[in-house]
Amino acid sequence: MTKSNKTMIQWLKWPLYFQISFVVILIILVFGTIISFVEPKEFPSTFDGIWWALVTVSTVGFGDYSPETVGGRIIAMIMILIGASMVSAYFATISAAAIRKQHAYVEGDLTFKGSNHVILIGWNEKVKEMIDSLHSVKPYKQIVLIDETLKSGPLIENVYFVKGDPTDERVLAKANITYADAAIITADQNKNEHDADMNSILILLTLKGVNPSLYCVIEVLTEKQTNNANRAGADEIIKTYKLTSHFIMSSYLAKNGLSQVYSELNPAKGNLFQIIPVKREDVGKTFRTISHELLENESILIGIKKGEETKLNPPLTYTIENEDSLIVFSH
Repeated sequence: MTKSNKTMIQWLKWPLYFQISFVVILIILVFGTIISFVEPKEFPSTFDGIWWALVTVSTVGFGDYSPETVGGRIIAMIMILIGASMVSAYFATISAAAIRKQHAYVEGDLTFKGSNHVILIGWNEKVKEMIDSLHSVKPYKQIVLIDETLKSGPLIENVYFVKGDPTDERVLAKANITYADAAIITADQNKNEHDADMNSILILLTLKGVNPSLYCVIEVLTEKQTNNANRAGADEIIKTYKLTSHFIMSSYLAKNGLSQVYSELNPAKGNLFQIIPVKREDVGKTFRTISHELLENESILIGIKKGEETKLNPPLTYTIENEDSLIVFSH
């Protein structure tokens, strides 16, 4: 391949608006220099000629400089015919590129460039509520929504939309999964429970395959798929079938508007459940002692977590051990 061919290929690789910008600048420099030689009296320096070429091509036309000779005016006409068309093409290209990029953003075709973001998979009412809650707790946290059913993304601040199948690695690359903080997989409400769980586990396998260290939360609708979610590497499994049934039954048994109490547990209202590792100096203390210490910081100790075992409201004499974690309700 000849050197000229290589140069042409490199030139064609440039974005169109870069090419047009280069040509416009070249026209201004060339004609500005030429006019300063053709009419040195009207254009005492090369800079004056370039200034005249710039204001002429841009159609501003201050009138502080103008060619007086026939030769100068012929040069001006050639420059106007060539330069004005190039400038028009330049701004038209810039406008078209901006519109294309805007459409690509709304339609979820662009790649997210940020990091430490949360990836939400699926679009439904639960996801809307999660976005509101996360924005209330961490208003500057960036969210990337992946969904293949939406025609255009929701216009929500700090929510970036990526359209596509979340089991496709190219789609995950657009969501910049390598630098994500966590991913939350919600069940597809358009499928039956079994198919929705199988689809969620397949998504989980893809996520972990691309980024094994990614913290993944998955919603599971059936008991039989819980073990499969564990095997697929889920860091947290939300068993919707249990949570919903427990809340409904508790509300029925209480018969005192317990559902309103549950709504106060929304993180958006500043109420958070936290699991805190036990401090070395707290090992050996009783549940009662730790409870009193946390109350001074306006936090309520409601239980102990040891591995997979959870003890809510254990005896006050329970002794805190090194392997324990504290389940705390705070705001």
